[in-house]
Amino acid sequence: MYLHLGQNTIVHDREIIGIFDLDNTTCSRDTRAFLTAAEQGGQVVDVSGALPKSFLLTEEFGMDRVYLTQFNAGILEKRMEQKENTIHV
Repeated sequence: MYLHLGQNTIVHDREIIGIFDLDNTTCSRDTRAFLTAAEQGGQVVDVSGALPKSFLLTEEFGMDRVYLTQFNAGILEKRMEQKENTIHV
């Protein structure tokens, strides 16, 4: 199953480590340091097209990648749940 993140970008659900709300998680100094290090390491992909609301941490091809997206974390989680509950024929 794939999850659409915006700007014609999709990721496979098996690659997703976590979905995080930016407003809630960036209160933490550790999260801000993690995102800064990821950006400096070239691991951040901004697919928000505007002000990002959440980020996904993924592991693709053996390396971590952070996607910034305009979608709310709750919306992305619901999309994943809906796809998991869909019967494929």
